[in-house]
Amino acid sequence: MSIRHGLLALLEPGPRYGSRLRTEFEARTGGTWPLNIGQVYTTLGRLERDGMVVQDGVDEAGRVLYALTEAGRAELRSWFARPVQRASPPRDELAIKLVMAVGAPGVDVREVVQAQRRHVAQALHGHVRRRAEALARAHEHPDEMARLLVLEQLVFHAEAESRWLDICEARLLRLTQAKSD
Repeated sequence: MSIRHGLLALLEPGPRYGSRLRTEFEARTGGTWPLNIGQVYTTLGRLERDGMVVQDGVDEAGRVLYALTEAGRAELRSWFARPVQRASPPRDELAIKLVMAVGAPGVDVREVVQAQRRHVAQALHGHVRRRAEALARAHEHPDEMARLLVLEQLVFHAEAESRWLDICEARLLRLTQAKSD
């Protein structure tokens, strides 16, 4: 998630100070994507430079409040309206690890796959448990719906990675069988 756009969305209801934005961002994402307070203030500085937010006084504790400008509202509406591009996917460390392990001397690629499979299974178990907890609370706490959506994504990503590992393992097995024939 774009921190820049996430902060703009959190400012839509009204002015906020940096640490409150950080807390709300982490609550909204179910704690999945923790933010460093420095990231928040650096991003707010850039948003201010770009005319998307302005400093809007201070609260009773002396903390600087930030508010959306019309340009910030327009950028937020534009962000919500456009799809997230998937044309050039980010580099995936696991894919790089597996392709480098293939043919590397002394590396058992199947063991690399198995180690990852154990990790994914453990992560999936945790995601499914937290999803069930969020689902049970979603009707009582509206913020749980946002957390539930993030947890659903984590479950589906882990399931997809597990299926991909199955395919990798099957291909590696066929490759080793073909070499031994």
